[in-house]
Amino acid sequence: MLILSPSFTGNGKIPAKFTCDGGNINPELQIQNIPAGTKSLALILDDPDATRGITFTHWLIWNIDPETINIKQESKSANSIEGLNDAQEIGYTGPCPPVGKPHRYFFKLYALDIVLDLKSGSTKAELETAINSHVIEKTELIGIYER
Repeated sequence: MLILSPSFTGNGKIPAKFTCDGGNINPELQIQNIPAGTKSLALILDDPDATRGITFTHWLIWNIDPETINIKQESKSANSIEGLNDAQEIGYTGPCPPVGKPHRYFFKLYALDIVLDLKSGSTKAELETAINSHVIEKTELIGIYER
């Protein structure tokens, strides 16, 4: 399974339009090689380099149809559900690190053997609990942003 973006390469710089310094919109994501038996996909975008040693969650989205091959910029997959990010908003919030320190942003994609029964606005901890023991495969795409 692969997750890619036409907007940036793995370990490459995330363009400003996808950050708090630009449009604060999600980049386009492409998904390939979904494993057999996948009932849904889940995505967690987080920043382990956030200040005070706390990983900052930027986006939670689940119940992505396993036939999805593209999540367009500034959108989410049809019928998917978004959770509460650490900016206390439902949906995507872009990278916004302090000036002068590059941060890594992990787009983690999970193939699941179930469709989750989790309501909109659920937290990262609730999502991680729900997917525990249901992950068929995991992949990630890392982008870098520095102000």
